[in-house]
Amino acid sequence: MKKLETFKRLILLGMSSICIALQLLTYTATWYGYYADQMYLKFYFKGHLLMLFVYVMLLFFFSQMYGGMKIGYLRSGEVMFSQIFATICVNVITYLQMCLMVRGFLNAFPLLQMTVAEGAIIVVWAFVSSALYKKIFAPRNLLIIHGDRPIDYIIEKFNTRKDKYHISANVHVNIGLPAICENARKYDAVVLWDIPTEYRNKIYKFCFSEGIRVYIMPKISDILVKSADQLHLFDSPILLTREYVLSFEKRLMKRIIDLVCSIILIVLSSPFMLLTAIAIKLYDGGPVLYKQIRCTRDMREFYILKFRSMRVDAEKDGVARLASKHDDRITPIGRFIRAVRIDELPQLFNILKGDMTFIGPRPERPEIIRQYLEDMPEFIYRTKVKAGLAGYAQVYGKYNTTPYDKLKLDLFYILNYSVWLDIKLMMLTLKILFKPESTEGVEQSQTTALKQ
Repeated sequence: MKKLETFKRLILLGMSSICIALQLLTYTATWYGYYADQMYLKFYFKGHLLMLFVYVMLLFFFSQMYGGMKIGYLRSGEVMFSQIFATICVNVITYLQMCLMVRGFLNAFPLLQMTVAEGAIIVVWAFVSSALYKKIFAPRNLLIIHGDRPIDYIIEKFNTRKDKYHISANVHVNIGLPAICENARKYDAVVLWDIPTEYRNKIYKFCFSEGIRVYIMPKISDILVKSADQLHLFDSPILLTREYVLSFEKRLMKRIIDLVCSIILIVLSSPFMLLTAIAIKLYDGGPVLYKQIRCTRDMREFYILKFRSMRVDAEKDGVARLASKHDDRITPIGRFIRAVRIDELPQLFNILKGDMTFIGPRPERPEIIRQYLEDMPEFIYRTKVKAGLAGYAQVYGKYNTTPYDKLKLDLFYILNYSVWLDIKLMMLTLKILFKPESTEGVEQSQTTALKQ
């Protein structure tokens, strides 16, 4: 197994290197063919080499950030999208860099041609690499070990990646530890799905000793322990979990980022907000903004601001409910502004005021929080930090991700907070703005207030 994993990593490294090398060749041709002669100062060999090195480093950084090199881990379409998006970001930065060097604006057409050529290279590379990966590496045969909760949900999740996982069998934990261990030896990996802790610990130790890969669906307590500090009491290792409090320095830095970025974005987005307001008003004559009570840190209530995307009488029955897929309450204008996220722009004023931050758990309505708390008392943990415009659950989940999974994702963020993590999530948020599935409403049959 270790040799197979080493071989797989070498194959993936080779595939990634090919893509980076082809893109570098494209940039080299564009740089020497057009832009090198436009520079304010004459470049010598080392100067040209530095420009190529900077481009490669930027490409590597953004590819890693957005997952453009994750052949075999992401779907081929996702790899294409991620690498093309990373390339566009790099080329925009490269263009601005060259404009600063010449102290003026350059003709962007050669760079646009280069971007199109790189896009074509990426599409072919991703298709060939994914096909080659599937040819060499078969999907892992998995055994699901489960408790009393239904397993259809997790099987459905794994089945969305049949190129990577194959659910060969499932067994109930009640068959006993000896039978489970005997079964586990027959498979490439096991999935521990919502089983009692005492059984899970024994199975996990057995699989570790036998070199069997294990996928664990974490409980809330697992996430809390994962963020613990490692200490030693003389020769005894100790894990320490503290009461959650952001340090003064982190709170100050987070607030400075919020103020600076919100002011800049309000200025830049003001034309789009004006056009959106006019379109909403002309459509049905109703109010432009939609105000709703939400909760932020320590359950403090505030009015969140959004451009109205639903009919004026969308909740005339007084019942709070999430938007569903193909919700007929959403107006045509609303459907568009929700798809491109324009409806969220007024929340920049919430951030400026201090009710919200850029990165944090999305604010919920008080009545929906009370509904969740009936089945998930841990949901209150989300209110340990200020509510955010975007967050960990929005980057790695979707609008219709179940509340329990969103809670776990948000806790990963809260317990592992850093300024760098905020910056990383801001950059990743740019990518999900172009992914329509992240705005899908909940299914009509989807349970929203129960653990899944």
